[in-house]
Amino acid sequence: MKTKKRILVCPLDWGLGHATRCIPVIHELQKQGAVVIIAADKRPLELLKQEFPQLQFIVFPGYEIAYPENGSMVFKMAFSIPKILKKINEEKKFLKEIVSKEIIDGVISDNRYGLGISDVPSVLMLHQLMIKSPFGESVLHQITLNYVKQFSFCWVPDLPGENNLSGDLAHQYLLPDNARFVGALSRFSSFQKNEKTETKYDSLVIISGPEPQRTVFEKMIMQQVPKLPQQTLVVLGKPENIAKSEKIGNAEIVSHLNAEQLFNAISASKLVLTRPGYSTIMDLAVMKKKAIFVPTPGQTEQEYLGNLYHQKKLHLCVTQNELNIAKAIEQISEYTGFTDYPGTELLSENVKEFLRAC
Repeated sequence: MKTKKRILVCPLDWGLGHATRCIPVIHELQKQGAVVIIAADKRPLELLKQEFPQLQFIVFPGYEIAYPENGSMVFKMAFSIPKILKKINEEKKFLKEIVSKEIIDGVISDNRYGLGISDVPSVLMLHQLMIKSPFGESVLHQITLNYVKQFSFCWVPDLPGENNLSGDLAHQYLLPDNARFVGALSRFSSFQKNEKTETKYDSLVIISGPEPQRTVFEKMIMQQVPKLPQQTLVVLGKPENIAKSEKIGNAEIVSHLNAEQLFNAISASKLVLTRPGYSTIMDLAVMKKKAIFVPTPGQTEQEYLGNLYHQKKLHLCVTQNELNIAKAIEQISEYTGFTDYPGTELLSENVKEFLRAC
């Protein structure tokens, strides 16, 4: 007789952030006695395999929408709507097959809108209930709500009230009835920071995000970093090439670091240069670190978040075209970084509620 709830966790395949913020969710599910099966694709699949080698994995094809090398992501997304809608319908059918074959009791989806089915209780995890756009934000909000309502629960990785991380993205409109705040979901939450950690790097550069912009960013970083006098660690965000590492000038280059290794690297660094992806922001909040943010060009969410923290004098934000790392390092002293983002037990409570429904 089956006694443990079998839960399928499915992150979106755009960048690594959706996968990394599933890590604390998976840990909490296991802590509460659930059996976790992971369904993912490409780099998110590789990352989660390295974090949870003992778990069962299913290749779940992603949306395969690439960021443009130039221009706005908004217009790229507009032209991609037919393909996205087709993928949403396809993933719903594929999910039903998995649920039946693997005897799944519940599904947790990170930003995959087609996984709200009536067969089992389901969670849609997202922080962007309001999609930033130069036009039609209210319409996009209503479209998002229509998908949210197809799920049993909507988990918002943030805190309620003014001391939040997502700003307008989750706080401009009233939340739907099935929405719950679950706190900052950082892969580093389970690690204990050692205040005596010695500083090893002047700066840590984390390269991430969907292609082709990830590679564009990498090339720009690699043109500047070897010339810096400061000790720098560059993480390329390529979990498929985990063994690759090299030294160029004062820069140490590694292909990938697992959660514990990256936690230690951030702890040993004075500052972090990275994209202001929301999962990265949650990691930095938990670590109480200072950052130089370089938004993905045309990615309205990152541009909004980068400017939000820049205006609050928490983190320096510069555009990719204007990035001068040496100059940015000189300016960073004017910014405070995260200093007081409280911990929370909200995730534990919501996982308990979800498992009761399964």
